[in-house]
Amino acid sequence: MVEEAPVRAESGQQGELFPDSSLPDELVGYRGPAACQIAGITYRQLDYWARTGLVAPTVRMAHGSGSQRLYSFKDILVLKVVKRLLDTGVSLQNIRVAVDHLRRRGVQDLAKITLFSDGTTVYECTSPEEVVDLLQGGQGVFGIAVSGAMREISGTIHEFPAERADGVEIAPMTEDELTRRRRERATG
Repeated sequence: MVEEAPVRAESGQQGELFPDSSLPDELVGYRGPAACQIAGITYRQLDYWARTGLVAPTVRMAHGSGSQRLYSFKDILVLKVVKRLLDTGVSLQNIRVAVDHLRRRGVQDLAKITLFSDGTTVYECTSPEEVVDLLQGGQGVFGIAVSGAMREISGTIHEFPAERADGVEIAPMTEDELTRRRRERATG
């Protein structure tokens, strides 16, 4: 069960991850193997979660043999959050409720959320005051800053090939200086 605190959209809470002009394109997706690597899960988990409706791809579902699912940035973020919740012992039933709640949010809204859980219930906090109130009540045991997971994904997702659901070719990303230096360091 996700306990929702009142949403306050004040600036400076946890900061915005994406300026309006750079929100991930809703037609751009990543195939299953890439989604697994980015989210840190196995293909078996990905397949099971898609078949059971826990986290289904929103860009494109697989239709028959040979077709590929395409997972959006938000889908991969939810996969990463699900993995973290599972790793901390939250039941799959409570994770399903949390995922349903996260699906209703936009990407920008997700960047302002921190999820806390006592192992039984998942709580959503959107401000420092809500975190303090939750901890003073003796509820929270661990927290997941969704914005932190978003930053992790943003830092690695560009290393994987993306596809557009409408078949339009994606222009290759120009390599920024940081990416170039990381590549050069990794290759020696």
